[in-house]
Amino acid sequence: MTIGEAAEGLRARRFSAVELATAALARIDRHNAGLRAFITVTAEQALDQARQADRELALGQDRGPFHGIPVALKDLFLTRGVRTTAGSRVYENFVPTVNATVVEKLLVAGAVLMGKLNMHELAYGITSANPHFGAVRNPWNPRHSPGGSSGGAGAAVAAGMVFMAMGTDTGGSIRIPASFCGTVGLKPTYGRVSRFGVLPLGFSQDHMGPLTRSVRDAALALNAIAGYDPLDPTSARRPVVDYVPEEDCRIRGVRIGVPDSFFFDHLDGDVESAVRGAMARAETLGAEIRLVRLPDMQALNAVARIVLLSEASAVAETYPEDRSLYGADVRALLDQGRLVPATDYINAQRLRRQMRREFNQVWKEVDCLVTPATPMPAPRVGDTTVRLGGREEDVRLAATRLVRGMNALGYPALSLPCGLSASGLPVGMQIIGPAFEEALLLRIGAGLEDGGVGIPPCPME
Repeated sequence: MTIGEAAEGLRARRFSAVELATAALARIDRHNAGLRAFITVTAEQALDQARQADRELALGQDRGPFHGIPVALKDLFLTRGVRTTAGSRVYENFVPTVNATVVEKLLVAGAVLMGKLNMHELAYGITSANPHFGAVRNPWNPRHSPGGSSGGAGAAVAAGMVFMAMGTDTGGSIRIPASFCGTVGLKPTYGRVSRFGVLPLGFSQDHMGPLTRSVRDAALALNAIAGYDPLDPTSARRPVVDYVPEEDCRIRGVRIGVPDSFFFDHLDGDVESAVRGAMARAETLGAEIRLVRLPDMQALNAVARIVLLSEASAVAETYPEDRSLYGADVRALLDQGRLVPATDYINAQRLRRQMRREFNQVWKEVDCLVTPATPMPAPRVGDTTVRLGGREEDVRLAATRLVRGMNALGYPALSLPCGLSASGLPVGMQIIGPAFEEALLLRIGAGLEDGGVGIPPCPME
């Protein structure tokens, strides 16, 4: 059931918000011990919010599609009176006195907050193998990774625990779990969604966005959370539009760019087949497929890594010095970031601006780019390397290879499932567009969904 379908059912009195919340809590209770998607479950608060939603809807006080809908938050979003851990012992007992702006917006929309989601420690990694709160598992196959750093969000949505989960994305951390767990994941344009009240990782590359069961659900979520926020100095004043695509939307005439290199190099065969199949479907729906040459994406990835290493270590300057508080992988990355020369960081920022100028020429040729989201399906838990295109790659570098660059550029990107591998794991594709063109990406994604691109629901009982 999608958010739209649940909203319709609530208004038709086929079920109540309390019944939705109770069903969500039952599913969390049944599966969370195995998946470890949640760090904190706010059962009583959720039921109170659900009762309030039922009372308001009965009185005709309709807050919109999220009114009475169970959702959850990556444990980076500040929640008043509910601890926010960032998946780390650094924040293990931190109980905020304010809500993040996104949380406030969701509450105003009437959402029912089920709790806080597990994640890679400090959002600095892609496995969500959290050493403090337990490793998150993939609902499609618990022997496989859910991705990260928003792994709990991907697992919770795929397993049917909630209808929408808020994630963050600094180097692919929404799109990687979406790809591995078979959900939709949207990284909006930098500045489109407020960062206020979200514990930072990399100041200039942090993005906030939803993971959902469908493209239109992601659009509904963006409607609820987008907009200017004076509390966030990087927040954009660009007007918010209605992001929800119309029913039976069309993609005829849309110019889809297919990169002539990099994005289709060194892929798992099932991934390449599924993504190219989705592009063929787009062509039958009337889209125009164009081969396009991009700026040096390897250089862009290097820029993004240098910026993140430097900024994450700067953020960590206020953290305790006790090295036992950190997992080994996060500790190593923070140490590495402290060794990056200031000259490298400044030159990376200069190249970043140059790359944006070069991409402005790309958007004159095409309306969007379609690529794989990740070069492989979810790896097994504990795998450190993966073999792709005849070569061994580090799992972290491979998983971020096709998504990281868009964090440096700040462009919106949508990940949606487009098939299953031979082993029954989801495959994700990515649609990338110019700044503030989320409505276009969501229309293309919904058009592909309507046209048959997608996968069945996760088979977890």
